[in-house]
Amino acid sequence: MTYAIDTVARLRVMAAGVPGARVAERVLPAAPETVWAVMADLEGEFGRFQPDMRSLRVLRVRGDRVEALARSKYGLRAHFRGVLRPGWCWLQSRFLIIGMAAAPEPGGGTRVALTGGVRVPGRAAIVPLGTAGELARAMSRLAQRVEEVRL
Repeated sequence: MTYAIDTVARLRVMAAGVPGARVAERVLPAAPETVWAVMADLEGEFGRFQPDMRSLRVLRVRGDRVEALARSKYGLRAHFRGVLRPGWCWLQSRFLIIGMAAAPEPGGGTRVALTGGVRVPGRAAIVPLGTAGELARAMSRLAQRVEEVRL
């Protein structure tokens, strides 16, 4: 027997397999299409709601596979590879993980989830220092960006 899970539940499962990972979740009062349009705009909106990212440039897209180069507000660079699908994004570089998901919330709105942080080289683990605060700031900024787009 198999069970279908939505993208947010899938993100929780992925994060559970990464020691130190935290997940921030929130229901936004907007349609999934509106929310995901902001979240999936890696070159435009992503740097506006992720507090430590200055920019992200998509280098290559093949189907749902994405390769991108990010620059942090501190000037550090990361070369990401991952997957971008409707409602789902998982990107990894040598030192960073970024996960985003969005799914319709029963009763209206969109449940969104974010995870990410600095990877421990050679291990599937995230350094937990500051991760929760960073995710909370990203979630607040995302909610603000979605509200601004809706208006």
